[in-house]
Amino acid sequence: MKSKLLNSLTLAAVLAMPSLAAHADDAIKIGYVNSERVLRETNLAKAAQLKLEAEFGKRDKELKDTEQKLRAAAEKLEKDAPMLPEAERGRRQRDLVEQDRDLQRKRREFQEDLQQRKGEETQQLVERANRVIKQIFETDKYDLIVQDALHASARVDITKKVIDALNAQK
Repeated sequence: MKSKLLNSLTLAAVLAMPSLAAHADDAIKIGYVNSERVLRETNLAKAAQLKLEAEFGKRDKELKDTEQKLRAAAEKLEKDAPMLPEAERGRRQRDLVEQDRDLQRKRREFQEDLQQRKGEETQQLVERANRVIKQIFETDKYDLIVQDALHASARVDITKKVIDALNAQK
């Protein structure tokens, strides 16, 4: 009984070998994309950065100028304080505190607006990159494309191909 079962298993294994060999010829094709590099090195990313600098540059300069004026006023008050009447010194200090509070509020609003716009620009770039990755996946018949793996061999890294495809787009 055991030998009959063993013979059946051996026969099944021998019959399965050609199909296993056929599947071995179909190697699994895997690709890896470094998203950080895509977001940093594509022309679209660089254009988005320039766009944000143009959009927020004037506001940033105004905040820096206001901060410089406030610092100069604080230094002037510190220098003049011994010669000022108590009431005048108190009034100037309150004005400086109020101006500083206003500056900090404007700086927070600026940072929030900048982060929101960066997020919007990044999201647009990610969507375009994902479309390109999907196109490469389908065109080159990949079985799997992984983004942001802990470790990946250079032979499966298709980041440059994704960057080149994005840079070729208008």
